[in-house]
Amino acid sequence: MLEPAHLDLWYYPALTCVAVLSGFIDAVAGGGGLVMMPVLLSTPLPPHVVLGTNKIQSMCGTSMATWRYHRAGLFSFRQSAPTAAVVFAGALAGSLAIQRLSPDILKLVVPALLIAVALYTVLSPGMTDEDRHARLSERGYMPVGAGVAFYDGFFGPGAGQFFATTLVGLRGLGLTRATGLTKFLNVTSNLASVMVFTIGGQAMVVLGLCMGAGAMTGAWIGSHYATKFGAKVIRPLLVIVSIGLTFRLVWGWFATP
Repeated sequence: MLEPAHLDLWYYPALTCVAVLSGFIDAVAGGGGLVMMPVLLSTPLPPHVVLGTNKIQSMCGTSMATWRYHRAGLFSFRQSAPTAAVVFAGALAGSLAIQRLSPDILKLVVPALLIAVALYTVLSPGMTDEDRHARLSERGYMPVGAGVAFYDGFFGPGAGQFFATTLVGLRGLGLTRATGLTKFLNVTSNLASVMVFTIGGQAMVVLGLCMGAGAMTGAWIGSHYATKFGAKVIRPLLVIVSIGLTFRLVWGWFATP
């Protein structure tokens, strides 16, 4: 597949190094795009190519984190497969929609949602490693998962936080288990997005794979720390990333002419 744009060679190792940090943050708390997206947007790449390329590296990083969390016994592929199938369809629809629609309206809504996520994480007694009563069954959660996946395919920032907090608040999962399942749902939504963007020629595949190697390295380290230390590491990082994403998106909205 032809690359849709050109970058000087030095960008490849530089962006791969940034992807290591992005992969670490994403594996622990989600929101690795807080690091990766601003850096990618500072390159000469067009915005739609930035989005598609970022999806490739994100898919690689979340694949590694998913494997690590599964090995730790935090979720079952078989049990979660129906939800993952719905998530795949939601992300596919979102990725197709972004080809035709402007995401500007989401720039108004997303900061408010991320503030709500940060407040919920700080104030909710349920954001621990203890499972609690589920408000929704797995089938009842599917429309919620599909909605988050549609957003992930359409726009993206904060999708990991939305998956994690809804799995805690609605499915009753402990925070570490929710983070593990979040990675599986994330990699599923990323796969759908990557298919759409690469088929549409809106991603630099080679660059995305180089960055993906960095993201996998960071994800391996991050998922190790998350499974070792649990909620006491995940909870503060989830708050920090949520607040950071909020300020980043608000700043980008007001700074855009």
